Amino acid sequence: MLELLTLTIVTCHEMNWIMTNSAETKKRDTYHHGDLKAQLIEATRLLVEEKGPDNFSVSEACRRAGVSTAAPYKHFKDKTEMLREVAAAGMVRQSQQMLAEIAPHADGTRARIVALGRVYIRFATTEPGVFRLMFTWSGETEDDESLHALGDSKLAVVQMEVAKCHGRNEITDVDRQKAFMLWSFVHGLSFLSIDGKLADDNMPTDLETLLDDVAARFVPEAS
Repeated sequence: MLELLTLTIVTCHEMNWIMTNSAETKKRDTYHHGDLKAQLIEATRLLVEEKGPDNFSVSEACRRAGVSTAAPYKHFKDKTEMLREVAAAGMVRQSQQMLAEIAPHADGTRARIVALGRVYIRFATTEPGVFRLMFTWSGETEDDESLHALGDSKLAVVQMEVAKCHGRNEITDVDRQKAFMLWSFVHGLSFLSIDGKLADDNMPTDLETLLDDVAARFVPEAS
């Protein structure tokens, strides 16, 4: 009788263990599908910030997200696609920040040009890993048409702001040229910043004054 009771207790304990682990496995395997992709993108983003895109591993992203190593392939073709998703999300996030930064300023003012430069550099210094991923990753982001389109849309914002400073609502070749020069300046300054090349004694003045000076050299202020 004692042996039977012991066996029953052990069996119940084993069944509870099996049911608990089965539930946990099921929970992992049926991870909220609406959240799985976003969770993996966020885990990838964090790893890119910590280790850079070239040192990113899918298995570590899965561990961070708390899913199996097979889970990403329900949403992504491969590692490159995961990184491209992070780059695309970074492009969108930077564009949103640019639009929010210029919103308080009146159309046709250089303050909007300065605001664009400010937020561009701030994004680079806040998310240097993603910024590098967007522009310099060795994993063939250069042939991704969707990333090119997102980049073009950001540049178009700068072009339109330059046009407005000239009192125009249409972008001309002159606006494109000046927008390219402005973008080249803040893009280069962004990389100098995140590469640690801008020690205090290397900056001729504070960033805000520098951006205002550059904007004044390239664009007028609409009357």
